[in-house]
Amino acid sequence: MTSTITNNQFFVTQLQAEIEYPHSGVLSKVLLKDQVCQYTLFCLAANTEISEHTSTRNATISVIEGKGLLTLCGENIVLEPGVLVFMPANAPHALQTAENLSFLLILSEKASDNN
Repeated sequence: MTSTITNNQFFVTQLQAEIEYPHSGVLSKVLLKDQVCQYTLFCLAANTEISEHTSTRNATISVIEGKGLLTLCGENIVLEPGVLVFMPANAPHALQTAENLSFLLILSEKASDNN
């Protein structure tokens, strides 16, 4: 289910109702995207690891439920409900879950470097 927004439209969903945990690994659902942002719900099973990687886009994580550990630029950040993390483009990061974990990931375009 992906919704694409055009001018003068809005989108509403209940995030708790969208959560589905896989038996293992990661289940991701792109909920919405437009010209500059993509909103993806991530549902990770307990004991899942995502190895270190980067993204060419800025990213924001908003934790909905569960618990995990994000390693961002070498710093450990506990992910639990209510935590909001901004990751600049190209920042190395990895993730481990201690229990089922769900979060909304918002990818946005990187601002141009020539301002």
